[in-house]
Amino acid sequence: MAKQKWYEDPKIAGDTVYWKPKSEAWFWAAPASFAAALLENAALPSVEDVNPRPYRAVLALFVTALLLLYLFALKRPLFRRKLYHKAQFIFGAGAALVLWDLLTIKSGFLPLPYFPGMAGILAVMFDDRWLLVRSTVYSMRLFFAGMITGTLLGLATGTFVGWWRQWDYWLSPVIRVTGIIPAVAWLPVALAVLPTSFTTGIFLIFISSWFPVSSMMAAGIISTPKNFFDAAKTLGADNRFLLFRVAIPHAMPDMFTGILTATAFSFTTLIVSEMVGAKAGLGYYINWAKGWGAYSKVYAAIIIIAVEFSLILVLIAAVRGTVLRWRKGILK
Repeated sequence: MAKQKWYEDPKIAGDTVYWKPKSEAWFWAAPASFAAALLENAALPSVEDVNPRPYRAVLALFVTALLLLYLFALKRPLFRRKLYHKAQFIFGAGAALVLWDLLTIKSGFLPLPYFPGMAGILAVMFDDRWLLVRSTVYSMRLFFAGMITGTLLGLATGTFVGWWRQWDYWLSPVIRVTGIIPAVAWLPVALAVLPTSFTTGIFLIFISSWFPVSSMMAAGIISTPKNFFDAAKTLGADNRFLLFRVAIPHAMPDMFTGILTATAFSFTTLIVSEMVGAKAGLGYYINWAKGWGAYSKVYAAIIIIAVEFSLILVLIAAVRGTVLRWRKGILK
C-alpha cells in the first residue's frame, strides 16, 4: 500500500484556508524562481547603467530564507501547509521579477524614466536609505497619531450612538454627513485653521478613521439580537453588564472591520496630506521625486508604503485573532 502523502491527510486536505493544489513541486519551484531571477540578472548584459548589487543581495537573501523555511517546514506539517499555500504566489512573484528585469534593464523595451527596473529601484533605496528612514518615521508618527485618536474616539462615538437613543439622535446625522465628504476635501480649511502641516495631517487622518470605526461600532451594537439581552436579564444582568458583556462583545467583529477600513482610508489620506504643505514624510518624498522625474525614487517610496500597510494589517489581524479567539472557525 502506497504511503500517504502529507497533503493527503484529511485534516490538511479539508482545510478551508490552506487549500492549494496537491503537488510538492511548488515547494521547490518558489525559491527556484528567485534563484532564476538572480541568475538572469547576473548573466545577461544590461542596457541601463545601474548598480545591481543591492538587487542581487536581496534576491540571494530571499533564496536563502525560503530554503531555510522549507527545510524547517519538512518535519512540521502545520507550518508546512501555510508555506505550501503561499508557494504558488511566491513562484509568481519570482517569475514577475524575471519578466520585469527583461523588459526594463536588460532590453529597454519599457522606457525610462517611467518604467525603472527593480535593480534601479533597490539601488535608489540603498542610496537614499537614511532619507527614506527619516521619511518613514515621520509618516508613521503622523499616521499613528491620527489613526489612534480617530479609532479611540470612533469607538466611543459608536458606543454612544448604538446604545443611547439621545446620542443617536444628535450624532447620527453628523456621522452620515461626515462620511460622504472625503477627508482630503477638508485640506484647505485645515491648512488655514491649524497651525502646522503636522496637525493638519493628524486632523485629516482622524476624520478618515473616525467615521468607519464609529459607524461600524454603532451598527454592531444595534444589531445585537434582542434574545441575548433577554437571556442576560433573566440571569439578573443590569444595564452596565448588558453594554460591556453583551453588546460590545457582539460588536467586536464589526469594530475590527471598521478599523481595517479606517487603516486603508488613513493611509491614502496620509500620503495626500504629506504632498501638500508637508516638509517631510513619504508623501513629500514622492512629490519631490516626481518633480525631478526620478520615478525610481517614486517606486521606492511606494514599495515602502505597501510593506508598511501590509505589516499594519498583519498586526491588526493578529490582535483580532487574539480578541476574537472565541469565534475561531467562524471568521476567516
